[in-house]
Amino acid sequence: MTAGSVGTVNRAPRTTGATGLAGWSRASDPQRFETYNRWTLYVILAFEPFLALGLLTGATEYTSAGALAFALVSVVHCATAIVATRATLEVYLGRAMSARRELWFLTVATIVAVVVAFAWAAGARDPDPIVIGNVAAVAPVVAILALSPLLTTGKLMLATLAAPVIAGLAALVGGGNPVQATVPVITTALIAAGAALSFRISVWMIGVVWEQEQRRAVDARLAVAEERLRFSRDLHDVFGRTLSTVAVKSELAAELARRGDDRAPDQMLEVRQLAQDALREVRAVVEGYRAADLSTELAGAREILRSAGVDVLVAGEDADLPAQAQEALAWVVREAVTNVVRHADANRCVIELRAGAGAATLSIGNDGARTAAAARTGSGLNGLRERLATVGGTLDVHRDGAEFTLTAAVPLDPGTPAPALTTEPPPGATP
Repeated sequence: MTAGSVGTVNRAPRTTGATGLAGWSRASDPQRFETYNRWTLYVILAFEPFLALGLLTGATEYTSAGALAFALVSVVHCATAIVATRATLEVYLGRAMSARRELWFLTVATIVAVVVAFAWAAGARDPDPIVIGNVAAVAPVVAILALSPLLTTGKLMLATLAAPVIAGLAALVGGGNPVQATVPVITTALIAAGAALSFRISVWMIGVVWEQEQRRAVDARLAVAEERLRFSRDLHDVFGRTLSTVAVKSELAAELARRGDDRAPDQMLEVRQLAQDALREVRAVVEGYRAADLSTELAGAREILRSAGVDVLVAGEDADLPAQAQEALAWVVREAVTNVVRHADANRCVIELRAGAGAATLSIGNDGARTAAAARTGSGLNGLRERLATVGGTLDVHRDGAEFTLTAAVPLDPGTPAPALTTEPPPGATP
């Protein structure tokens, strides 16, 4: 999608739950980006009444009734424009099908605002045509901004021509000559074009951020699908040939047995050998499929937690560990980070890796443990204990209020058990 296109984003998630400091800290980066830009656009539109009244005070003399009427209309128009902007942005992001109702109300409010401006211009005593022209153009400019998410850049520039035309007519109605009317026309044209382009670019950036987020999600799903395909292909390669051979030899053994041939037992022994070979090959495929690498898991943990809105600190990731210790601790990282994302409301997670005293120690702590989830020991942690026990390792879980810490220790020498876990402060952490 380019800045000049009007294509919609494919169902960007709604930015719910990003209110307040707690909600903001839990929101994802795209949600924060959208929320920040949305409210920036709303604040810009909210300046309409102040801008209109500021211009209004520039007139040398005006009726108080007309000024009050125009001020009230500006406030109503501003609120309508903000609602319409929200609706058109939802359509642009693919979350709504239409903003027809909101745009209809905006059109009516804009017409009323322009009519009131012209009526005030016609009834003003000793009016300033330049001020009148600028005041009359405020509502059309704001309406164009609210409409900008649904327009291409070319159509948006054409739409901005309406504002200077209205400004020029209002200046003429207010008693100005063509030369005087030129001033609000030029001023309004420049402001309308600049504001509309800025508005449209902000909307486009929101769409691009969500597109990138969706692309990352698709890439992750494709990676999983490709891995499953590879696994199924490996299993097919192993079992396809082996089972075909087993079928042929079993049929041959059965036929030889029916004939009373002494070669039948030999054929069945070959079938048994084929089955044992296939079992070893399948185990090798599964072990390769399930292998875990510590550096890869730490890098993945950092990205996953950041995507979930959790601040991550990692210490000691460059520690030089034996392959057996790395693989065991990699499983700990994978399981622990999964639990943080699924079962915690964490704002911060610290991963600390230390090597020394004959053992490698990995500690993963977060500040968002839920009461029910943290109090029980799940099957995932039991599985980790069993896996660590096979290499002489240990696993410890500690909870203090919302703080939840999982600590695993594995021996650097496979022949010795891991020493008792320590709680020494880790070296400096790096995000």
